[in-house]
Amino acid sequence: MRIVVDLSRCQAYAQCAFLAPDAFRMHGEEALMYDPAPDDARRDQILRAAAACPVQAILVDRLDGRDVPAEASRS
Repeated sequence: MRIVVDLSRCQAYAQCAFLAPDAFRMHGEEALMYDPAPDDARRDQILRAAAACPVQAILVDRLDGRDVPAEASRS
């Protein structure tokens, strides 16, 4: 499983940290720390956390071209 958090969209609501504390945690009041490659055993927790994100900043298993910045896709 792979997780990417768009930190430019993240507003530090911390819903993910409450729903999947093994994968997401808040450091201080605003910094989100997360495991980019958590164990698949946590999939249900992480999917619930991603769905609960009010700004939909969490991407799970989306590694297609739509999630790659234009500069990187040209390489």
